[in-house]
Amino acid sequence: MSKPVRLYVSATRQNDGKTIVSLGLINSLRKRFDPIGYIKPVGQQYLDINGERIDKDVVLMQRIYAFADPLAAMSPVAIPRGFTEDYIRNPYPRRIKQLVVDSFNRVAEGKSLTLIEGTGHAGVGSVFDLSNAEVARLLEAKVIIVSLGGVGKPIDEILLNKSMFDHYGVEILGVILNKVRGEKFDKVNTLVRKSLESRGLKVLGIVPFDQVLSIPTLREIIWAIKGELISGHDRIDAQTGKYVIGAMPLSTALDFFTGRYLLITPGNREDLIMASLTHALTEDQTDTDLSGIILTGGILPHRNILRLIRKTGYPLVAVKDDTYTITSKIAGLQFKIKPESVGKIAETQTLIENNVDIDLLERLLRGQ
Repeated sequence: MSKPVRLYVSATRQNDGKTIVSLGLINSLRKRFDPIGYIKPVGQQYLDINGERIDKDVVLMQRIYAFADPLAAMSPVAIPRGFTEDYIRNPYPRRIKQLVVDSFNRVAEGKSLTLIEGTGHAGVGSVFDLSNAEVARLLEAKVIIVSLGGVGKPIDEILLNKSMFDHYGVEILGVILNKVRGEKFDKVNTLVRKSLESRGLKVLGIVPFDQVLSIPTLREIIWAIKGELISGHDRIDAQTGKYVIGAMPLSTALDFFTGRYLLITPGNREDLIMASLTHALTEDQTDTDLSGIILTGGILPHRNILRLIRKTGYPLVAVKDDTYTITSKIAGLQFKIKPESVGKIAETQTLIENNVDIDLLERLLRGQ
């Protein structure tokens, strides 16, 4: 029987697309390794589930792939507020490392391959003795580094991360460049591949920027801003498009009612609300599409307008914050895939399958 495979997915920094890559790799690799397991040893964003802190990405993967392992084993260390300061004052390196090892062994038992998702760059977690590089060594895993598309900066960051993995004696299988813009794809594919391969790093994949994954659905926005959905439940999983802000005169706003858009406006701007509804209902849907209306300031329009919106089926969301606060909050959010994002999950799986050399990755994992 061959030795179980351990694959560690790291990144050069946060929000490089490590979770997206992990999600896609699990889908592709489970066709070649059966059964497959998943663990995120250190999590920074978590949910409280039955009194236990479980990383959000663990919840996502478990719901998508129905992993049978206990959530607590898949997410052994979740970092609450104040954790780092408490650890510095009273460190317990042996105990925290043993917790990670014991959890991993439980998840990996009976698996042909276990994918280990890191958090941030190679050094994240060093302050409490669980850097990505140290955890990869601890679990005897081989590493993939995920980085954003580009030329100079990604190469610098990849090599910086490589130096830390090298220091800990961790083998790097290769690199995946993510979110590469179409106009830069050929240049990145040529120059980055040449530069990294000259330094002994294989490029396993170059994943193009995908508009479907970059634009949030209304469901994701509602969840992030804690909005109240009044109507349009059947349409909240569609992408929102651009934002039209109800702080402008009606004559100006009309020019923005094109393409797919989300209207964010105080509830007393009934002129804008009615104009957007009329435009959406009368124009060609290939030219304009209202993805929803967010009513700000805790103000609702006249009951007859509310009744009309419900009849149209367009999503209507109410929030108490003012328009500027809500718009700023949405603009500053990092939207991650949710278990309910069926379309985005399928898009991610296809994107990784088509743009990562899974055959090469399998050979490297098997030591061939």
